[in-house]
Amino acid sequence: MSEHDIEAAHRLSMSVRWPHRADDWRFVQRLGTGFVAEHEDKIIGTALCWSHGVQFSSIGMVIVSRDWQGKGVGRKLMAKALSELGKRNVLLHATEAGAGMYQHLGFEAVGAIHQHQGTVFQPPLVGLPPGERIRPLGSRDAPRLAALGARASGMPRATVLSALLGVAETVVIDRYDEVIGCAMLRRFGHGYAIGPVIAPDIERAKALITHWAGTYADSFVRIDVPSSSGLGDWLNGLGLIQVDSVVAMVRGEAPLPDADVRQFAIINQALG
Repeated sequence: MSEHDIEAAHRLSMSVRWPHRADDWRFVQRLGTGFVAEHEDKIIGTALCWSHGVQFSSIGMVIVSRDWQGKGVGRKLMAKALSELGKRNVLLHATEAGAGMYQHLGFEAVGAIHQHQGTVFQPPLVGLPPGERIRPLGSRDAPRLAALGARASGMPRATVLSALLGVAETVVIDRYDEVIGCAMLRRFGHGYAIGPVIAPDIERAKALITHWAGTYADSFVRIDVPSSSGLGDWLNGLGLIQVDSVVAMVRGEAPLPDADVRQFAIINQALG
């Protein structure tokens, strides 16, 4: 895949009712390597992959035209992506329809991601303990953000987070000049997306989410959260209703995050 394929890939994703804009495609394509399947010069399938250091990687944006599903196109695209990633452990998020193919390729389910979205209203702010505050990302915070992302995910995230800084607004939780949490918001799909959200505990995660929900009240917002986050009912109450769920899968070993910091919302279902 090259940048010249983006418009055709965007039309393909719209045909299967994925909400991505062409700019959303450009963002993920520039961060990794992509492959397209063609028939008579028309793109009928896509797959993208990204390396996260030497041990971990992810695959996403695996789409096959409805007319070509069940004919082996997805398997050929996955073979290309897996070959590109080599011996790295591979993460992906699978739709219910695609989970069977990934299982045949050696992937195992390790959890689920719930997609919440809706028009948010002005929520009551969630307070922080004394000595802590939410503030915009500062000029000295980028290395701290990269370290926090690595701890929360168990793998290097500096490249992805650095790219996000160019398209997202970012706030952090500051505790006596120590960054202990963060949340990003960017344009995505039909409105805005919140993610990642990284925090030591669920109450601080709620404080970060309500910051953005309050700032963008009356806007259409999406957030993708692990099923283990404990945020589902609370998000539904904010007007961010669960509309879908995908299976988190891994081939090889899953990364091991630090125990004292968690990722309560992911960047998106492609990048994790």
